[in-house]
Amino acid sequence: MPLVAGVDSSTSACKVEIRDADTGALVATGRSSHPATTPPRSEQDPDAWWAALESAAAAAGMFGRYRPAAISVAGQQHGMVVLGAGGEVLRPAKLWNDTESAPDAAELMAELGADAWAEACGSVPVAAFTITKLRWLRRTEPDVFRHMASVCLPHDWLTRRMTGKSTTDRGDASGTGWWSPAEERYRGDLLELVDATVDWKSMLPDVLAPTATAGEREGMVVGPGTGDNMAAALGLGLQPGDLALSLGTSGTAFCVSTEPTADPSGSVAGFADASGRFLPLVCTLNATKVTDAVARLLGVDAAGLDALALSAPPGAGGVVLVPHIDGERTPNRPDATGMLTGIRSDVTREQLARAAFEGVVTNLLAGAERLPATAGRVRLTGGGARSAAYRQVVADLVGRPVEVPADDETVARGAAVQAAAVLAGCSVDDITTAWAPVPAVTTEPDPFAAGAELRAAFTEAMNR
Repeated sequence: MPLVAGVDSSTSACKVEIRDADTGALVATGRSSHPATTPPRSEQDPDAWWAALESAAAAAGMFGRYRPAAISVAGQQHGMVVLGAGGEVLRPAKLWNDTESAPDAAELMAELGADAWAEACGSVPVAAFTITKLRWLRRTEPDVFRHMASVCLPHDWLTRRMTGKSTTDRGDASGTGWWSPAEERYRGDLLELVDATVDWKSMLPDVLAPTATAGEREGMVVGPGTGDNMAAALGLGLQPGDLALSLGTSGTAFCVSTEPTADPSGSVAGFADASGRFLPLVCTLNATKVTDAVARLLGVDAAGLDALALSAPPGAGGVVLVPHIDGERTPNRPDATGMLTGIRSDVTREQLARAAFEGVVTNLLAGAERLPATAGRVRLTGGGARSAAYRQVVADLVGRPVEVPADDETVARGAAVQAAAVLAGCSVDDITTAWAPVPAVTTEPDPFAAGAELRAAFTEAMNR
């Protein structure tokens, strides 16, 4: 029985799953935490990622009983890792949710314009994108910038640690702000907006095909890897027309498309995916950390907050929480804070709890309205999918049944899908079909939820 390993190196932790390459059956898992970060400055030492990967792999038995034949790494998108001439890390990696480069994003936008950016790379730059972080580095740390010999993303760096080669994939590359999904190539002219004197071509990793081999590590075939959202799409078995919502520290809404997208409003990032198609995506910075904060204020745990929220009626009695507590990416409000409206003297804990869930979901769905048509399945994943309140609020607000897969570690699963495809020499579609997840929970919408009215109330509160 050949085994494969999938790695999810996220903002908060590294998860490793070992699976049967033929059936996708889960064999073993391991997990190790990453250092906590708090925006606006959100940075981590890449060596901490490697240490966490080794720890999680050991916990899964990867170095002993369950040695895989192939491995792929999915990593948090957009993070900037800058290396010196000897491959050494020059400074802590700046992560996707670091918003210090917001002024640089604004300058890049002004220099080219939203329409031109969307046409060039499928997305409009916001502080999350790597190109804005490069410009921040040049502005604030010129000595580090001068000594930079290469730049890569978190998953690229971990794969490089395994293989010694500088590689990436089209999915993660599409989140940099300098790779075009429509043209399938780097756009050096965009990097020239950071610095026109740099030989950027020599600094960038090779972009591998979805099932190419990046190299080997101690007898294991190493796949190209990808970004976390691209891996989640593989893990969910997402097909064109389906809508995926992922609720973790951040929130994402995405779908698989056969055509590249370009949204000059900046709401939709026009990414490529890890199968050869495209992955238009909406991302919000504030998701489960909002409900975690409200649970802390109310003095309850996650289960207690669920119980409070589900005992309140849809609409929370008019209480509306705008959840932009640490700035926001969609809408682009990097300096925003949260806002609570509709409170009266008889406000209840239940209403506040319900408003927290509704605020997170409504904020995400407001951006998702700009995605291509998604009349198919609605699939919910991420840590928030374990919450009965989140499941119900999502169903109420989309007005359709919501499926939660039995396997909630969809990113690690998707990375394992890629590893299995590389090992077998087949397409990722062949593996996702063979490994199609079965929904464990299907939540039906409350017919009296009045989702349109809830979303209108949220829009009114957000625009005050």
